[in-house]
Amino acid sequence: MSFFSFTLIFAMAALSLCLIMTGIRFAMGPSLPDRITAFDLFVANVIGIVAIYTELTGNEDFIDVAIILSLFGFLGSISFAYYLMKSTR
Repeated sequence: MSFFSFTLIFAMAALSLCLIMTGIRFAMGPSLPDRITAFDLFVANVIGIVAIYTELTGNEDFIDVAIILSLFGFLGSISFAYYLMKSTR
């Protein structure tokens, strides 16, 4: 195993730990803006894990999955922000 592969595995483990902590923050968030931020970070962590997994396996089809996840994350954030804006009026 090369140093690069070891580094990718370490990065995937670190992102998995961040994903768990983000899930806890999402569940315990005291307010809706905190949960929206946690949702954005959750999606970003998943995209990072998919990108690392793509590099480890050499299967480039997963990049499409990461692009679609980023689109869904963006649309989810926009919809949450729109709901928050409408509910404060």
